[in-house]
Amino acid sequence: MSQPITFYNGQWMDANAPLWSSMSHGVWLSSMIFDGARAFEGVTPDLDLHCQRAVRSGIALGLAPTLRWEEIQEIALEGVKQFSTDTALYIRPMFWAENGFVAPDPSSTQFALTVNPLPMPGTDGFSACLSTLRRPMPSMAPTDAKASCLYPNAGRALAEARAKGFDNAVMMDPIGNIAEFATANLFMAKDGVVMTPAVNGTFLNGITRQRVIKLLRDKGETVVEGRVTPADLESADEIFNTGNYGKVMPVKHYEGRDLQPGPKYQLARELYWEFSHA
Repeated sequence: MSQPITFYNGQWMDANAPLWSSMSHGVWLSSMIFDGARAFEGVTPDLDLHCQRAVRSGIALGLAPTLRWEEIQEIALEGVKQFSTDTALYIRPMFWAENGFVAPDPSSTQFALTVNPLPMPGTDGFSACLSTLRRPMPSMAPTDAKASCLYPNAGRALAEARAKGFDNAVMMDPIGNIAEFATANLFMAKDGVVMTPAVNGTFLNGITRQRVIKLLRDKGETVVEGRVTPADLESADEIFNTGNYGKVMPVKHYEGRDLQPGPKYQLARELYWEFSHA
């Protein structure tokens, strides 16, 4: 199979099959969450954790998830089996409310899951610049959920960066410290020490982020979760990201500086691939 598929109401269907009406709360008032997992090279690393987060995100947004995480994982694996093992896939479970006025009606919560062929981006790396747009405080948005309503601002940051000739954007938190990339968590290395912004409620503590931190520390590497400033990035020896789309990817150009994929990035990627295939 080469076309995306969607699971909805107990059956698999074409990915473009309609799921919402014009009156769906999830569409016009954004009561929707999703999660993303990967299948590649015959493995589905941390799929269970992604399914668990989908349930937590739904609850955080005021929904009443209709499936347990174990059931979501079972559906995801069933979908993955419909593709060849050499096809890289993006797995996306979603919950949304069908009814409600401003606040969603939890009893109307719906579920769907898509499995979409999506090649892994490789190791060529990407360019990035600092965005003028920022991640919100927890009191301003549902930052404890992987909520769809958070992504338009990330999209604005991406558009801003691309207009300047960059691939991605680095976003700050409300007080001007580095939070993450528009699409993934951020790491840097300086003088042999790996640093990443401390989780402060303005961005998700990514599953791949947590995994890479543990893998590096288990290998004896120093990983500091703390304050990272724009000035820190300007003097970093290397910068890389962690996220579901590409797992671990290097920054090759930041603002006015060219960067080479460094040893800490290389180690992080190697350790993650070893973990995924163990």
